[in-house]
Amino acid sequence: MDRLDLPPMKWVNSIGAFELVLAGSFVLLYLAFIWRVIRTTQRLGLPQRRVLIKTILRTIYFGLIITALLGPSFGDTSREVKTVGKDIFICIDLSQSMNATDVQPSRLEKVKFELKNIVEAFNSDRIGLIMFSSEAYMQCPLTYDNNALNLFIQTLNTDMVPNFGTDFGPPLEMATEKLIADDTVITRSKSKITILISDGEDFGDNTDEIAEELESEGITLFTLGVGTKQGSKIPTRNGFKTDKSGNEVVTQLNSTSLEELAENTGGEYFEINESRNDVARLISAINGVEGEMRDAKQVDATQNRYFYFLGLALFLMLMDVVFSVKLIKL
Repeated sequence: MDRLDLPPMKWVNSIGAFELVLAGSFVLLYLAFIWRVIRTTQRLGLPQRRVLIKTILRTIYFGLIITALLGPSFGDTSREVKTVGKDIFICIDLSQSMNATDVQPSRLEKVKFELKNIVEAFNSDRIGLIMFSSEAYMQCPLTYDNNALNLFIQTLNTDMVPNFGTDFGPPLEMATEKLIADDTVITRSKSKITILISDGEDFGDNTDEIAEELESEGITLFTLGVGTKQGSKIPTRNGFKTDKSGNEVVTQLNSTSLEELAENTGGEYFEINESRNDVARLISAINGVEGEMRDAKQVDATQNRYFYFLGLALFLMLMDVVFSVKLIKL
């Protein structure tokens, strides 16, 4: 004879110490009330059958109400769970000009603050960090670990990379290689994004070639310029940075190369300065990029069936009200 295997009962809520104390107090008080009713019926010589029935009835619907509150879940059901997300590489310029203070407290510190907002906005996506100046270095590979990513962001400073000019080519090439080489996804779509953050002119020779590769691979590029047209001096440990002639250098935002790069790859240019902050628009633009399905699986699920128990309890409560016990004979 085959045995029928019923699905196990699961509970949405659990009983804690406080609930147990309340339930125990109620049971004790109710038992005292029942004892008093029985003693009264005995003294009056009334039949105790109805009292016993009502006691059992009330005990049952009280138990049903407790069961409903616990959220009984059962039943064999399944549903498909899909994991959808984006891969985002952030390339941040760490040339000395990022220490300029035309954006308070400095260009770099302002960027670091806004990067934390971007990370928080996309906490379910994989984000990586590349730092660059004339060369590019992987600071943090693609990761879901936002705490680690924020720690890497906090430690960014202009002493971490050689400073011999700014070249957009190396960070874009590194980001492209990492995004293309990633084969952990099921499909390839436009869910791969690179954000290039800089304040200066591009002195590289192969940026245009990398931009064409970005576009051909379907990688969306957003550029973010930091600084002002008026510019400011570059603070150093001994005052301000000077050129070969001894004159203090004034660094200005050169947005032309960033705008052209974004336009050539079908992306969009954004800017941060004292009167403009496009980070919210940048986040909105990234949100507009369609996510990519990374995984899909069937999971077993049960449904909270509390209403069955609550409905039966209400019916028994109605029966309790309809059938009363007479303690006095007229």
